[in-house]
Amino acid sequence: MRILAGGLIGGIAGGIVVGAIESVTTTPLILHAEQFETTDVASAAQILLAHVHSGEVAAEGGDAMRTILTYTASVIVAVGFAWMLLAAMFVKGAEITARSVIPWAVAGFVATGLAPAFGLAPELPGAYAAELELRQIWWVGTAVATALGLAAIFFGRHVVWSIVGVGLIVLPHMIGAPHPDDMGSPVPAELAAQFVSASLVVQALMWVVPAVIAGFAIERMRPAAA
Repeated sequence: MRILAGGLIGGIAGGIVVGAIESVTTTPLILHAEQFETTDVASAAQILLAHVHSGEVAAEGGDAMRTILTYTASVIVAVGFAWMLLAAMFVKGAEITARSVIPWAVAGFVATGLAPAFGLAPELPGAYAAELELRQIWWVGTAVATALGLAAIFFGRHVVWSIVGVGLIVLPHMIGAPHPDDMGSPVPAELAAQFVSASLVVQALMWVVPAVIAGFAIERMRPAAA
């Protein structure tokens, strides 16, 4: 019961925090990039220069409905992440505290965020990409292989498991992520690069912040020692 309650508390509180961060980082970049989907290169350059000089890029997230959906999605994802992480720790028999959850949360980010980004970096609207189904298959395979590889490295009791773990982590990248025949995007490279870095930070926070709050909540819910 404490795991369910702690995950819910951590997910809601952490999701709100991360949602607020998203609203001033990735969301304005997405809104700005959407303008390039319907403009030619010359017009896009003019739009970019105008916004850079006027400082309006970070102030475009005024759509109330989009903001509500961003917070809602952030809370749902954060609760799911917190429950998955806490369940894995419970099955492993690990002590759940605000401090002990951090390595697990980092591992979750590496498996679902950092490792897949080496092959398929977060993309803004308008970027050229391979078929969605192919990208989803590669992403899931990479996340699963990385998670299993990390588990083999850190929980394996023999050097063979470490070798297997490294092999699992490297395998998806040896296979290669699916990419379109023609690479390119109407979105300026500077904007795309900023989005990649901001997205990865947000993904890391999506794992760590709810996990730490959940761990703290579970610590507080434990009965005091006699």
